[in-house]
Amino acid sequence: MSDSDTPRPPEAHTPPADDPRPQRPVEPDAIDCCGEGCVPCIYDLYDEALEKYREALAAWLARHPGES
Repeated sequence: MSDSDTPRPPEAHTPPADDPRPQRPVEPDAIDCCGEGCVPCIYDLYDEALEKYREALAAWLARHPGES
């Protein structure tokens, strides 16, 4: 059996550089909130960013099956 006949393991899929995996937003620290009831509060902004991240990640995973 020659080297060309040897089965090779599947290569790891590398996402293209122009379609990077979305990055989870950084959760604010408790000290970052002033506690004055700001509208919007930094936690409201974080929740919005987290929802956008989840949507973007779901779309990205659909474009890159096999990634986790």
